[in-house]
Amino acid sequence: MKIGDLLEKWNLTALRVKTPILELDWSPGDVDKDAAWDLYVELLTRVATQPIATGEGVEKSALESVAQLFPLTRETLKHHGRQAVGFSRIAIVVLNQIVRPFAAERHLLSERGAFEEEKERARFRSDLAGLQRQLRNYTGLLADLAGVENLTGIAPSQGTSDEGETAIEVD
Repeated sequence: MKIGDLLEKWNLTALRVKTPILELDWSPGDVDKDAAWDLYVELLTRVATQPIATGEGVEKSALESVAQLFPLTRETLKHHGRQAVGFSRIAIVVLNQIVRPFAAERHLLSERGAFEEEKERARFRSDLAGLQRQLRNYTGLLADLAGVENLTGIAPSQGTSDEGETAIEVD
């Protein structure tokens, strides 16, 4: 499989990646798989990929959680080193082309008090839902790369999932 095919499989074709990289064969090693697993676990358990019910959560906290993807990704890259080149090619592009534009614009708005206005909070939540869709695709790609079951959509925050299944709450 080519890297371009992998991105297409997970609906990440909007990423701008140089043609030579897209044409490279995708043959991740164990270090790539380990790095993917580490970041997969982080993404799977964050507001960056999990829905926030209406009336729940705090927009500024959600933005901070998204911003934490920068140090988490950097730490994963540093921890696994140069041997995780396949993982690095994708992680850096996603961070810089999906997460950075979202976080930079919303951070500035947050600093200017935008979350004090209901209209801006609603716009943020709508934009966050779009980011979450992209990052769920990325999380699926990471699960694929790590060789584990993709649990991205398995646990909605509360109530009923999109498939009509009732979520079980455990105390």
